[in-house]
Amino acid sequence: MQSLSRRQLALLVALTLAWGLNWPVMKLGVSAYPPLAFRAISVWLGLPLLALGLRMLGVPFHLPRRYWPALLVLAFFNMFVWHACMITGLTHLSSGRAAILGYTMPVFSALLGAAFYGAIMSGRNWLGVVAAATGVVLLLWHELHRMAGAPVGVALLLVSALSWALGTQMMRHTRIGAHTLTLSFWMTALTAVFLSAMSLAFEADRWQAPSATAWGAIVFNAVVVFGFAQPAWLTLARSLPPTASSLSVSLIPVLGVFSGAYVLGEVLHWQDWASVALMVTAIASVLWPSRSARGA
Repeated sequence: MQSLSRRQLALLVALTLAWGLNWPVMKLGVSAYPPLAFRAISVWLGLPLLALGLRMLGVPFHLPRRYWPALLVLAFFNMFVWHACMITGLTHLSSGRAAILGYTMPVFSALLGAAFYGAIMSGRNWLGVVAAATGVVLLLWHELHRMAGAPVGVALLLVSALSWALGTQMMRHTRIGAHTLTLSFWMTALTAVFLSAMSLAFEADRWQAPSATAWGAIVFNAVVVFGFAQPAWLTLARSLPPTASSLSVSLIPVLGVFSGAYVLGEVLHWQDWASVALMVTAIASVLWPSRSARGA
């Protein structure tokens, strides 16, 4: 198993904090503003920050025309479906439980990789998948009866997780000969257009000036999520083995649950604490260096 470099580990820690803390922030945002419009504005404001990052790092913006069809497919599964379904589903569920459903992605991704992309699942990989899946079940323990009354939200979050899982595998195996940040920029730009069109079609009658709460959530998402977390994730997804890049984010729903409890007063139970140990086990199973790697 490939071990993480210091740079990859730093990206992973920062990514976990950014995405985990963002779930209650997004819940505040969609409670005060139409969800698709909220997400679209966040993407549009984050795009110039991403462009500035490319400029400062000397990464080219140009993407040869022959790569655009493949890029559109990557954007559809990694971003279009994920963002539209996730942010809409969040309006039906608590922030913590929405995070749990959204981050069933690592389980889906590991299984898709084994089934369709020839990924070899070691015993440690299977341990990680089982631990992550069990952790998800424990986190959902006290919410199953509530979610039965919110089937639309549950379905949207699961569809978004499955789409993101497939997109992660496709990103890992893409043959597009371009820098990951270049792909991230253009996928983000396409997503801004897509979400704007979706909001125009379904939310135009609810458009209004964002409140202070909505603006705070929008700015957080623009700067932290689209300016940093999204390109950081795509970089990890493309540079780490698929199972490792997927299960390495398993701690995010745990952070989402606990930050939701702190910010929004959502109730915690013993199952939430038990899931922490399981998620840590899942992460360690794929990221802890193997004996051969430690001895190298």
